[in-house]
Amino acid sequence: MNIFRNLDGPQRTAAMTVGVVLLMGSLAWASVPFYDWFCRVTGFGGITNVADSGSDVILDQTIKVRFDGSLDRDMPWSFKPAVREMELRIGETGLAFYEAHNPLDVPIAGQASYNVTPYEAGGFFDKIECFCFTEQVLQPGETMMMPVSFFVDPAIVDDREGQYVHTITLSYTFYQIDLPEDEMQAALAPAALTTAPQNAIETN
Repeated sequence: MNIFRNLDGPQRTAAMTVGVVLLMGSLAWASVPFYDWFCRVTGFGGITNVADSGSDVILDQTIKVRFDGSLDRDMPWSFKPAVREMELRIGETGLAFYEAHNPLDVPIAGQASYNVTPYEAGGFFDKIECFCFTEQVLQPGETMMMPVSFFVDPAIVDDREGQYVHTITLSYTFYQIDLPEDEMQAALAPAALTTAPQNAIETN
């Protein structure tokens, strides 16, 4: 049934406009959890660039880079930046480390999502190498220092919004993922060796 059927032209237009606004508002509200997840997994909204090498231009102007690390609720690792903040010249290659530790007696695989804030700085933040490019596996009790090398593109000083950015925060969140097949087989091998002699004795 057409609810606008009994309305005249102006009333119908106003009612339809209100309906569209309400619909768009409800869709926006419903999309918030998905958008948050999408940004955390892909870095969208604070997405960075990937560079093959460092910048050819290094400015005298400096910028601060802060580092943040967190874990998904179900991730058993500990994870934190080795240094919370560094200051470097714009265009200069920086090298930072994050420390990850697996406290369990089984290997755990993880994948890091990332985000850069403020968002307008993301397009000028270039990673050369990063542990987030690939999945990471920590053996039982293992502690690993994970590097990320990067630079801030000098073009940021000419950007309408980027020129006002003086501090950039690089954040990572680690999520647990399934072990790669080879790691899974290696983890199962000791258990198979342990049970083999007992099975042989029972057979005899």
